[in-house]
Amino acid sequence: MEPLNAQGAHQRFAVDVGADEAGNRLDRLLATRLADFSRSRLQALIRAHKVTRNGVAVAELGHRVKTGEIYVVDVPAAEPAAPGPEAIPLSVVYEDALLIVIDKPKGLAVHPGPGHATGTLVNALIAHCGTSLSGIGGVRRPGIVHRLDKDTTGLLVVAKTDAAHAGLARQFATHGADGKLERSYLALVWGVPQRKHGSIAAALARSSINRTKITVASQGTGRHAVTRYTVLETYGAPAKPVASLLQLTLETGRTHQIRVHLAHIGHPLLGDMTYGSGFKASARNLSPPAQAALDALGRQALHAGELAFVHPVTGKRMRFRSPLPADMASLVDALRDNG
Repeated sequence: MEPLNAQGAHQRFAVDVGADEAGNRLDRLLATRLADFSRSRLQALIRAHKVTRNGVAVAELGHRVKTGEIYVVDVPAAEPAAPGPEAIPLSVVYEDALLIVIDKPKGLAVHPGPGHATGTLVNALIAHCGTSLSGIGGVRRPGIVHRLDKDTTGLLVVAKTDAAHAGLARQFATHGADGKLERSYLALVWGVPQRKHGSIAAALARSSINRTKITVASQGTGRHAVTRYTVLETYGAPAKPVASLLQLTLETGRTHQIRVHLAHIGHPLLGDMTYGSGFKASARNLSPPAQAALDALGRQALHAGELAFVHPVTGKRMRFRSPLPADMASLVDALRDNG
């Protein structure tokens, strides 16, 4: 295997097939031997005729390798990112040459999309990280391994290199089942769940009526989804509390999972006009200061407050915590005084 060049530059690897590797699919062999690259990245290189044997491109992902064969993998220099750099202020919690942890504010979309082609976290990171981005999937861009909704605040880790992206992606794929990844959220919800601790298991699917929304799927369909919760605080009269503060952890990571699951059990997020609009009248049960704090919030009351993972390259255990942002903290204070 040839030495690595500078970050983002052209790289070339020679992979020889051992006797115990004969019969493997080419893409699986490369994913095992070149762990710094994601399998999808290696598959893209195969399709792009960047993997050769004896000077001839091998473009079949399922090609079976033989003992003694040598495959040369050419990784082109990283291309400039398609989204442009934008000087958007970021709250950086931690950063090294391989990854960056951000405390995301409300109103910042993670990735360009319909309705927000610019002004996103990706645009901000391209400007902030500059040449330290070595090329995720062959492009100088940040490696997004998980997302937060535009108006959800809190901690988010982003890879700066292919190696970090591949390692983080493996951890997020297990959602903590292997003990490496931990994520928890704080949420203000209408009412109080019957049990102090519980889990919500309901498969999710995209709504057939409104494709921008997610819904609980009918039995036997949709994608498996599980959310665990703990009631931390309740607000209002003990006999009929108006709201509560929950801590949430995820066994899966589906789009809008927390918001849909909480609405499904009758306790939607305060301020969530997409999945909790039916509870708008509940605001009448709040004191005027609490109503004012909810109006000022102007978003779903959800915050990614804790994130822990194993550094994908150094192996060091890393843990980060973010306190409630000012708008949610003000709402909590007003709810405590709601009476």
